Amino acid sequence: MRPGIALIGLLVCLLSGTGITGPGRPAEAATTERVVVNRFSGIAIEGFDPVAYFVEGTALQGTAEFEANLWGAVWRFRNEGDRASFLAHPEIYGPQFGGYDPVDIARGVTIAGNPRFFAIVAQRLYLFSREANRDAFAANSERFLYEVGKRWPALYEQLGQ
Repeated sequence: MRPGIALIGLLVCLLSGTGITGPGRPAEAATTERVVVNRFSGIAIEGFDPVAYFVEGTALQGTAEFEANLWGAVWRFRNEGDRASFLAHPEIYGPQFGGYDPVDIARGVTIAGNPRFFAIVAQRLYLFSREANRDAFAANSERFLYEVGKRWPALYEQLGQ
C-alpha cells in the first residue's frame, strides 16, 4: 500500500470518530444494546468494577482475572468478593438503565454513560454521558427519574432490535 493512501485512510478514521482506540481515547460504546458495552470487546462500563462504586465510592478498574458474563456483557471486578456480590445482586450493583445516561433518557434519547461520571442515589448506580448531566441529576434526581419512567420502556424496546 502506498503511504499516501494509508494516511488518507487514517485521517478518515480519525475524522469520522471510528476505528482508532488508544490510551487517550476510549473504544466506542454500542448504543443499540440493552446494556452499554464496548463494541469491540463486549466489556461493560469500560472495565470499571460496578461494586467498587458502592464499596470505595469511586470508579476503579476491574481486571481480566475477575470477570463475569451477564446480560450479554463482560463485567470486570477488582477481586472475587466484588464479583460474587455483583452476581448475587446484579440489580443493585449494575448500572441502572443498562448504563445509559438517565438525563438523556429523560430527553427521549439513549446515550451511553461514561463510568467516570456517576452518582449513587437510593442505593442505585447511575452513569452519565457528561459531568453537567450528573450535576443536573444530583440537583433533582426525582424529576429526572419521573421523566425516565415515562420514556424508558419505549426506548428499552427499541434497543437491541
